[in-house]
Amino acid sequence: MLSLMDVTEFILLGLTSHREWQALFFVIFLLVYMVTVVGDIGMILLIKVSPQLSSPMYLFLSHLSFVDVWFSSNVTPKMLENLLSETKTISYAGCLVQCFFFIALVHVEIFILAAMAFDRCMAIGSPLLYGSKMSRIVCIRLISFPYVYGFLTSLAATLWTYGLSFCGKIEINRFYCADPPLIKMACAGTFVKEYTMLTLAGINFVYSLTVVILSYLFILIAILRMNSAEGRHKAFSTCGSHLTPVVIFYGTLIFLYLRRPPEESVGQGKVGAVVYTTVIPMLNPVIYSLRNKDVKGALNKVISKTFLIK
Repeated sequence: MLSLMDVTEFILLGLTSHREWQALFFVIFLLVYMVTVVGDIGMILLIKVSPQLSSPMYLFLSHLSFVDVWFSSNVTPKMLENLLSETKTISYAGCLVQCFFFIALVHVEIFILAAMAFDRCMAIGSPLLYGSKMSRIVCIRLISFPYVYGFLTSLAATLWTYGLSFCGKIEINRFYCADPPLIKMACAGTFVKEYTMLTLAGINFVYSLTVVILSYLFILIAILRMNSAEGRHKAFSTCGSHLTPVVIFYGTLIFLYLRRPPEESVGQGKVGAVVYTTVIPMLNPVIYSLRNKDVKGALNKVISKTFLIK
């Protein structure tokens, strides 16, 4: 048995063992990461400097972008390093830190998406009362809860992982550290942790998804009651920019975690993990830029001002 003190690092098997593919993957994911960082930070700055993007929806969007760039930065740099490295390892402490932020940021993101859906429900379903129902205090509470709950949940899960003892091969067949493979390598004492983790993850997933589904159900009812075709089109357009990331995010979550894949489908799981950890954070600012008229208008205004100043 390898006890806690014996394990100093883990081996990350990564995306592929074929060296001819590793250089190509490095270039691709470096570009994806650069686009993610520029896009998400650009979205945060755009919302910060644009008065027309001062509604609660864009407060939530700025935090979604913040979480996306943090989420991608938690996984991608180490993945890029290992793609070019002979020893594809991560230290024990580094693995725990990566696990901590991974769990925390997943929880933060799902509840921010739920808060955004609720915000759209209030804006479309009760437009006259929207200002009072989505006051500054309400928005602060809605945006604070995901961070507090997500990081406390992650702290408890990570401390529990810290108490595990490992035996056998200390190889993780992924390109990042996560709880499931660590539990699989543990020698004993994993039954309660595994099922507690699955139960808690299921509750959080179902709760946040229920908020999203109910919000869009009420939105759909409100849209169908509208007499103006222009109003319906505007409502669908506004919701579409939020609904697309929601479908991609939750769809990938279902594919990765709400099933028990056989060993031969590990490759499919890695593809899903790539989408989840690198592609989605890159797509979110692109989707909101292309599908949201207010964001496009603010971006054009900032670009025009920049060129006029020059």
